[in-house]
Amino acid sequence: MNAQSLLASAAINIGLALVILFLFSILKKQPSNAPIYYPRPLSKQHPIVFPPPFSLSRFFPSFSWFPRAFRVTEDEILETSGLDALVVIRLFKFGINFFAVCSLVGLLILLPINYAGQTDASRGYPSMDLCTISNIERGSNMLWVHFICLWFISFYGLYLLYREYSEILVKRIQQVRNLRHRPDQFTTLVRQIPFCVEHNARGCSVDHFFSKHHPYSYHSYRMLYDGKGIEDLSDQARYIHQKIQGLRKRSTAKKKDEEMLLLHENRDDFVKVALLEEKLQEICHKIRQLQSEDVLKEKELPVAFVTFKSRWGAALAAQTQQHPNPLLWITEMAPEPSDVSWRNLAIQYKFLPFYKIGVILAASLLTVFFAVPVTAVQGIAKYEKLKKWFPPAMAIEFIPGLSSVLTGYLPSAILKGFLYIVPFAMLAMAKVGGSISKSKEEIKACNMVFYFLVGNVFFLSLISGSLLDEIGESFTDPKNLPGHLASLVSSQADFFMTYILTEGLSGFSLEILQPGLLLWDFIKSHTYGRGKEKDLYLYSFQYFRIIPTVSLSILIGIVYAVIAPLLLPFLIVYFFLGYAVFINQVIFSALPV
Repeated sequence: MNAQSLLASAAINIGLALVILFLFSILKKQPSNAPIYYPRPLSKQHPIVFPPPFSLSRFFPSFSWFPRAFRVTEDEILETSGLDALVVIRLFKFGINFFAVCSLVGLLILLPINYAGQTDASRGYPSMDLCTISNIERGSNMLWVHFICLWFISFYGLYLLYREYSEILVKRIQQVRNLRHRPDQFTTLVRQIPFCVEHNARGCSVDHFFSKHHPYSYHSYRMLYDGKGIEDLSDQARYIHQKIQGLRKRSTAKKKDEEMLLLHENRDDFVKVALLEEKLQEICHKIRQLQSEDVLKEKELPVAFVTFKSRWGAALAAQTQQHPNPLLWITEMAPEPSDVSWRNLAIQYKFLPFYKIGVILAASLLTVFFAVPVTAVQGIAKYEKLKKWFPPAMAIEFIPGLSSVLTGYLPSAILKGFLYIVPFAMLAMAKVGGSISKSKEEIKACNMVFYFLVGNVFFLSLISGSLLDEIGESFTDPKNLPGHLASLVSSQADFFMTYILTEGLSGFSLEILQPGLLLWDFIKSHTYGRGKEKDLYLYSFQYFRIIPTVSLSILIGIVYAVIAPLLLPFLIVYFFLGYAVFINQVIFSALPV
């Protein structure tokens, strides 16, 4: 990739980001979009002040939200959104602090050395390679400068990580002190409870076992039951109740407007309401039957929540083996009540390894299948190789500037589009992996997404061109594998610059605009939701999508800090914009955790 392609990518991404941010600053001033951009304050009944109607300020773009984001303190984030959201925000702050120092070292020391390193003018490197370490002659003493800078950057990064860990640990301890006497701190989840033949139930086994082995700390227990039938009936009852409420509101409105003309229609509505109320009563009766003691005994699960009198008693029971048979009386700390994944508690413990193996296989297959579009993207980025594989592609050169757009912006944009669905696919896999809590599902999805990005976006992108040819070359000459990989890392610096530009400028701008919610709200307002009060679009913070993407950018920056220091300023812009965007999302849009 030459300098023209990089400039084309930067120009397109900067232009798109400005247009999107201008559009966001205008749309957020419209009262009709308040449920999208201000759901948190509205859910707390906080008034939102908008500019006067038909005033110029309502339709004039402004960036006042950007500096306001940097004035939000960590205590405000911790109080309104919780520690998890604060950790994500501090991840962006870590990127700003780390890469600001790396940029000073790279631009002031390494970049001039790289640019002046090649003394032989006959060797023609692409223009971008002049700024990388590949422009330094092999055996040059200037490589010691790179070595010293690498050590300095590494120790500085370790220092920042240690400081972040220490400060987050203090805040975590303070949070535990502030959230004392929560029920999950005194509760243990027990699985694989043996069946008591004498009493034809498992509850007596729980009470007898813990009264015997934990006599001073055991308090009580609660058995779990398979409630899928009750859950389905409850969903039906909720749907019918909403339908009844809608018919009653409609009939009331008709009475006020045209009582005599619409008498027949009102009568039909009353008949529908009566039939629905009768059906609702039948469903409620079925639910009460399913909740009877005899029916519940048949659906009893070998799972129970056991409560202790102290945190120490609950921790001791959760962290020790309770029975000589490791597949009986399996204990662990219970999650928060709102965090429990109830559907996974019905899975028998002996089948959990098969669920986990299935998730690993599905994630591995997804990674392998995504190698095809990633390799195709690299084929587009390597336009010189593309012309050899596909000669008709040379026709692009007849259109001025098109080859720069094709090689500079298009590969990273296509890759971003393909990668958008990956976090949601990984979360769906994690949900069937048998985790007992939603937070563990998100952690598992977060790990799988990160490994996917590292494998496909980072390592596979390094093997440019034909994937089979590169692997074949590595196996036929394994002694040159380290040097071959090193040359690949240096040659792919320009692609990762465009990736950071696309992910940061266009990606974060779309993140704050929320075009999906805008489109859905428009469709809903003009179809079945017309005339109804708008719902607030409150959503939980998508840690499984944000943390792996930001972590990959940090990994790219660490790898290229010494190899291609010209990439570092792009990362500073990436983290500054991401910090402002997600501060805005945390304060105004995301649900507290």
